Amino acid sequence: MNKTDKRIGILGGGQLGRMFLQESYNYNADVSILDPAADAPCHALATSFVQGDFNDHDTVVRFGRNVDIVTIEFEHVNVDALYTLEKEGKKVYPQPRVLELIKDKGAQKQFYAAHNIPVGPYFLVENAAALKSKDIKFPVFQKVLKGGYDGYGVKALRSVEDLSSAFDEPSLVEEAIDFDKELSVIVARNASGQIVSYPAVEMIFHPIANMVEFLASPAQISLEIEQKAQEIARKVIESFEMVGILAVEMFLTKDGQILVNESAPRPHNSGHQTIEANYCSQYEMHFRSITDLPLGNTEIIQPSVMVNILGDPAYSGAAVYEGLEQIMDIPGVFVHLYGKTTTKPYRKMGHVTILDKDPKKAMEKAKLVKETLRVIAREVL
Repeated sequence: MNKTDKRIGILGGGQLGRMFLQESYNYNADVSILDPAADAPCHALATSFVQGDFNDHDTVVRFGRNVDIVTIEFEHVNVDALYTLEKEGKKVYPQPRVLELIKDKGAQKQFYAAHNIPVGPYFLVENAAALKSKDIKFPVFQKVLKGGYDGYGVKALRSVEDLSSAFDEPSLVEEAIDFDKELSVIVARNASGQIVSYPAVEMIFHPIANMVEFLASPAQISLEIEQKAQEIARKVIESFEMVGILAVEMFLTKDGQILVNESAPRPHNSGHQTIEANYCSQYEMHFRSITDLPLGNTEIIQPSVMVNILGDPAYSGAAVYEGLEQIMDIPGVFVHLYGKTTTKPYRKMGHVTILDKDPKKAMEKAKLVKETLRVIAREVL
């Protein structure tokens, strides 16, 4: 049996799974999806689609027994079930021990500190009362230890007055970093131990939704900073001994330090542009890594800017895309819609990648795309 003949099962059928399917089918892959939503973006594309709860132990085990390799597109799944499948001989990537550690933001941060991976100042609290008893150097960011993603489960606390709205659950509290740029490096490792990493990208976040709004590739940083970011990302995946693809998000401080913020053990929003802008996309790289194939070429073909297309904050309901034809008329624009039938405020509905030999022109086009393309609905909130 060729490595590409292995049956792959993914827990989660959202946009990341959808883009993985589109790339993996170039290798005649057999990919099954488990997702609780009948109309999940992957439902019509997968070789086999199973509607079910990826947090239910027995459902995940039954699903996993029908494939050779189990992977994820979303961290918040039943890890105990993955341990069960691993004990039964199934290949599970990322490994359950890695997923369990990364799902807990406090444990993840402690892991970095224990392995001499640079992080900013932080502390852990059990509840809001414990937080209020601390001598806090404001501003800080409070992150619930488990369950938060895409800006959810994160709260900025800028003064003592903000403590009244703090989360009353176990949390990681981080001092605000005086950073110059927010960077991400995507790194991959296969079971044979081969490691490759993509050039660093710069992330610009939406001021309200706390999600990536623009992403510029390559990041406008010095060769020295680039090399340092690459070294740190590779050290993270080596320390985890992880198989699969890992996005390592970092802060570049104003005095030239690089501090790891957090990692995501799956394809990531900061790698969407690789589909057109790099020789091997992050989705093909994920496929290569979990099937233990030779890893691909991460070099950039052309500078790019990626724009996340978010649901308009004033609308909720059946999705309508305004301005789509106008942006398709812009040279170097590549549209990716995620197949989501309904929109709501700030929901990720798609992304657009803009390629241009001139990074400044790419960003100008990206801003034009952001102004022109709106996801609205027939119903107004």
